[in-house]
Amino acid sequence: MFNEAELIVLRRAYARQIAFLGDANNAALERAYAEVPREAYLGPGPWPIFRWTGYTQTPDADPAWLYSDILVGLVPERGLNNGQPSAHAGWIAAAAPLPGEHVVHIGAGAGYYSAIMAHMVGSAGTLTAIEYDPALAACAAANLAHLPNVLTLHGDGSVVPIAPADVIYVNAGASRPADTWLDGLKQGGRLILPLTTKFNFGEGAPDFSRPSGAVFRITRRGSNFDADFIGDVAVFPCEGARDEASEQALAAAFGKGGYRDVKRLLRTDDVPEEECWVRAPGWSLTYR
Repeated sequence: MFNEAELIVLRRAYARQIAFLGDANNAALERAYAEVPREAYLGPGPWPIFRWTGYTQTPDADPAWLYSDILVGLVPERGLNNGQPSAHAGWIAAAAPLPGEHVVHIGAGAGYYSAIMAHMVGSAGTLTAIEYDPALAACAAANLAHLPNVLTLHGDGSVVPIAPADVIYVNAGASRPADTWLDGLKQGGRLILPLTTKFNFGEGAPDFSRPSGAVFRITRRGSNFDADFIGDVAVFPCEGARDEASEQALAAAFGKGGYRDVKRLLRTDDVPEEECWVRAPGWSLTYR
């Protein structure tokens, strides 16, 4: 088993690799990956490691097994994992939490990526971690209790009242942006929004036979919201932030393509069809 001195070196190498794989050129993010111990948020080992053929248990409880770009099962029977580190690195870099800012993490799971972002905002900043699953919320609360700048809540992250936020980081697949998130953004605030269809992550595994999920950065500019495509995604669905009409509109939109070219999120569907990638009741993503 690796000793603590060896783990410190291993975490630094892991952080450098993850930042590279996630195309995340952010020194504060790399430091957070190097200094936040992943094993502290995953329960006692051995740990179930996700592979496309199923889960494989690590040979023992050595934390060294966790310092790679792998998914670790949190609730394996539901296909719910501690997400891929490089993917989160790219999304967190797009959100770019800064010292002193307030981050809201929707779908905090067991708290690992909450801890990463709390590290980035520092003691002058705050982080609100919200988790829908009661068992995971309790786990996150215990795991994050040592961080004085973190508040952990159990509830539906699409409706839980939040203080004005510089970053809202949604860690689950929505079929629409929740009003709570858009209203909660400060001026210049960034919302990391994964939009997915029901084909994205069905019975524990994504269906890659069709495009079905993309992550967007939504930035508040006065009363307007800029939108940028960040990357493709396969992610567990977001309870509370899904509706059938938006689901159908997204499925049609992914079917026609063009989601990498969106420029703006509008809180209306009163937009010409040719200007939209997706148009659903009450909201649209447009090309201009």
